[in-house]
Amino acid sequence: RVDIYEEDNAILLTPELPGVEKDNITVDVKDGVLTLKGERSSDNEVTEESYYRRERSIGSFERRFTIPDNVDPEKISADYKDGVLKVGIPKPEDVQPRQITVH
Repeated sequence: RVDIYEEDNAILLTPELPGVEKDNITVDVKDGVLTLKGERSSDNEVTEESYYRRERSIGSFERRFTIPDNVDPEKISADYKDGVLKVGIPKPEDVQPRQITVH
């Protein structure tokens, strides 16, 4: 699951990644596409036979998001805390709102 919302100077993606270790997350940008990859490990303390229901998926995952072409990849930030990744994509200067004087 991911929430995508806008702030004054950035677009923020906040995917939920419960049970994923920080070291198992990668964020790449190439050709206007931001790719989020990761891997969720299984809980080795519980055997498959012990489960009544298993709704959380395990294994690798990948999500792709199209971003504006003129975003500087060096300015994209990522922070991971409490199972939520927060990726900040700065708005390009020409995309930010500006007021136009009416003559």
